[in-house]
Amino acid sequence: MTDRQPSVNATTAPLGNVLRFGALLDACIQRPAHLPGLGVFYGHSGYGKTWSAVHAANKTRARYVECGESWTRARFLAAVAVEVGVDGHGRAADVVDRIILACESQDRPLIIDEADHVVRRGYLETVREIADRAGVPIILVGEEALPQMIAARSERTHNRVLSWVAAEPVTPEDVAIVARLYYPDLVIAADLIERVTTASAGRIRRAVVNLHRVATEALAQGWDVVGLTTWGDRDLYTGQVPSMRAGERVPARGGRR
Repeated sequence: MTDRQPSVNATTAPLGNVLRFGALLDACIQRPAHLPGLGVFYGHSGYGKTWSAVHAANKTRARYVECGESWTRARFLAAVAVEVGVDGHGRAADVVDRIILACESQDRPLIIDEADHVVRRGYLETVREIADRAGVPIILVGEEALPQMIAARSERTHNRVLSWVAAEPVTPEDVAIVARLYYPDLVIAADLIERVTTASAGRIRRAVVNLHRVATEALAQGWDVVGLTTWGDRDLYTGQVPSMRAGERVPARGGRR
């Protein structure tokens, strides 16, 4: 089981996407034996997919691997081997066999985060082989286009997906939960929670940044309660790229800087 902790304590925060991921994993775990055990959880960056995956891994004792963009199949297999407790050295076929035997004997789900890299780097069929032969639930977590990427790269893998679940934008209810977790001594009114949610454009990461801004200003001003009227026209983080300052220009590609 992974001991990685989400930035927000998702073990006590029933955020919407945490619940969605949990339902997906439960469906794959409890499926009838004749059904495939692959699940896909996908969505835009910043929606809290990793938090949701880590929460589920801690709750269900699932194995958790976060892929790197530069990983080869050998590096991926080595990481999975470490997670399931087997030797990751040797020929790829031998490592896959050891992983499958470990998965069969342990009967614990496997969560593969940043699975876009699995598809792009060309070892999606290796994941399908492990899923087919081990029979354990495997959840692929990735960006919004992950379903289309899987369908384009491997029809066999696409046909083995039991359920596709989309991560959803953060809601005011989610933001309020996070606010209480991080800042239990500060009351943030519903109207300011709503403004934070809108400014964050559905991204829980941006919402966390904005809540920090609110809490920092509240500490500086001595506020115990803060709402939209108190906050006034102070800025919130929207993710918008700063505009260029006067006299600056973007260097031509390949030009001198």
